[in-house]
Amino acid sequence: MKRLLLSLFLLFSAFTHAENDLLPADEAFAFKARVVNDEILLNWDIAQGYYLYKEKIKISSDFSTQLGTAKFPKAKIKNDEFFGKIGIYRNNAVVAIPVLEGDAKSILLTVTYQGCADLGVCYPPITKSVALDISSIHKPSIVNSALDLLSKAKIGMLSVVNKVTPISDEPLPADEAFAFSVVATDANTLMATWQIHPEYYLYNDKFFFDIKGAEFGDIVFPKGKTKEDPLFGTVQVHKGELSVEIPLKNIQGQQVTFIVKFQGCWLGGICYPPMEKTNTITLPIQGAQNSTNTLESTPANTSNKTVNVELNETDRIAALLQQDSVLLILASFFGFGLLLSLTPCVFPMIPILSGIIVGHKGEVTTRKALIMSIVFVLAMSVTYSIAGVLAGYFGENLQVLFQTPWILVVFSLIFVALAFSMFGYYEIQLPASLQNKIAKISNKQEGGHLIGVAIMGFLSALIVGPCVAPPLAGALIYIGQTGDAVLGGLSLFVMSLGMGAPLLAVGAGVSKLPKAGGWMDNVKYVFGILMLAVAIWLLDRIVSPVVSLALWATLFSFSPIAMGVFNSLTNTTTPWQRIFKGIGLLVLAYGILLWGLVARGGGDMLAPLSGYGASTQSEQAHVKFKRIKSNTDLDQILAKAKKNNQIVMLDFYADWCISCKELERFVFSNTKVVNAMKNHVALQADVTANDATDKALMARFNIIGPPAILFFNNGVEKRAQRIVGEINAQGYLEHFNKAK
Repeated sequence: MKRLLLSLFLLFSAFTHAENDLLPADEAFAFKARVVNDEILLNWDIAQGYYLYKEKIKISSDFSTQLGTAKFPKAKIKNDEFFGKIGIYRNNAVVAIPVLEGDAKSILLTVTYQGCADLGVCYPPITKSVALDISSIHKPSIVNSALDLLSKAKIGMLSVVNKVTPISDEPLPADEAFAFSVVATDANTLMATWQIHPEYYLYNDKFFFDIKGAEFGDIVFPKGKTKEDPLFGTVQVHKGELSVEIPLKNIQGQQVTFIVKFQGCWLGGICYPPMEKTNTITLPIQGAQNSTNTLESTPANTSNKTVNVELNETDRIAALLQQDSVLLILASFFGFGLLLSLTPCVFPMIPILSGIIVGHKGEVTTRKALIMSIVFVLAMSVTYSIAGVLAGYFGENLQVLFQTPWILVVFSLIFVALAFSMFGYYEIQLPASLQNKIAKISNKQEGGHLIGVAIMGFLSALIVGPCVAPPLAGALIYIGQTGDAVLGGLSLFVMSLGMGAPLLAVGAGVSKLPKAGGWMDNVKYVFGILMLAVAIWLLDRIVSPVVSLALWATLFSFSPIAMGVFNSLTNTTTPWQRIFKGIGLLVLAYGILLWGLVARGGGDMLAPLSGYGASTQSEQAHVKFKRIKSNTDLDQILAKAKKNNQIVMLDFYADWCISCKELERFVFSNTKVVNAMKNHVALQADVTANDATDKALMARFNIIGPPAILFFNNGVEKRAQRIVGEINAQGYLEHFNKAK
């Protein structure tokens, strides 16, 4: 023990001595500039044990039109602990800047650079201004001088007559046009400031704020000035100085990472691409005075830096809505909808719509079937859009409210009633008196029937598919942050149309089935069975696994018998009848296997024979979750995991979430996932009840509903690795490894 303490003392003494011997910045990075031939050469003599960042070298001048593109020497790539892979220079670095033809005799050059010492201490950015004589490079021509005088006279005349700001010949670098800074004014407040050059402006609707390590309070954004913009029409813009006070809440530590995106233009007719700034800010201790260090060990605390922040899929989709091309946004969301149509949340819509069309009394033409399908999809889409916009405003998925047991039981009974109607036990129709009233309004009863189709589409959207997917979550984040219900709701509507596009094809295809003879009776039987399957699928959310297995076993074993698989088995003549009976026997055999699982007390219905083998340990593997309920539970575990240097995974789960059960079955039961999580903490927040405690936990992370998986490292969420919606085991492991 004494030897260990002595070693630590000697190491600390050596480090302190090295820090005291740290060279001044001008000695560590000796800088000079000179003119050689037609170029300006910037030279750094870098001391031993020091290095200069290539990407941190910034060059500007008062006559930027006379400077060509700077030529940087090849840098050595370093895997830097602060900036990742970045180019550095050692010993010496020379940057050549060509000087173009012009009439300037001298030029004022401003150079900013930053470097570090090998012992781990980095210098703040260093700025040098040098005046250089360039009169010997090019002699100004008489023509150029005359043109320059005419140009200046024209600008001066316009400024007097029109009272406008004179416009420079060339646009400024973005960081000079929109000088951005953010500071902590107290322990709970940030102040973001933009010093906007007189010739520039920022769009009011292009701002996007995000933060890690805390949450935003109510931000009051200053109102901009109205401008007729050639690109976007009537818009609000900001000029001069813009300051935004940003209150914080639910602060998780002493440091927060503030991310802001914004976009602006130059009066000369050029618009800059969207800019992103990321700042790590150390919040002052409550009641303490802010202090400023002249030398920081972490470059992130010394300057604002523009970085490419990795976003998760949900945030990328939210950022997509910030783009200017509405057509691109809508096309993207339609594509998202097509992809979502392949998920389990949309599959039940197929037998619902098909059963409605097949069960329609009378002949159903392709045109009528297509109209019914369109009404069903439009009702579903309008419901998704309205529910989504309300969820974006209030931060709660309204579909969750329809996952209560009594609503699911009632809706399941409706499907059971529809199924028995398909089996021919009775016909579902309106009372005769009500039919006569409708007949007086319309000779055809199509209008009343379409209302029923629309109601079924409305209820199906609310009850059948309460799935949270990245496109939905991204749109809700956008609506919640910007209040733009028009674009957000329109995007959700188009996404729902994409989800419903396959339903239109199915509806039109069902109308092509033969309508006469025993064939149609068999088709109705099939759709009746599918209706029963939807009813059981809904009850899965509220009944125990064994009861669910018993219901599925009943369906798969009795349905083939009810459809006459054993009737006249020897008299089957046509090939189609024999194939039909063969399929029925296979379904019956599967039902019997499910009864075996029921007898054993449960199991995986997708692998009914898995429990009978001798070696089943790997199949029974599952991530061992620790259940939490509140923010307090989470904070306690995060603090403990931080001390033990463990990754924390938090899974938001609910019994009514079908995608959550898919994750349980295929991801958290995967052997590789189980092994990867052995030495780390797996938490699960069961939000089935959706009570006030559940809502507070989800609101802390802007989670609309399950499924959602969050990763925490060192007590702070790695938001870039957040998973919303379904994912496979390989994708989960990729996110988990990046969170380390």
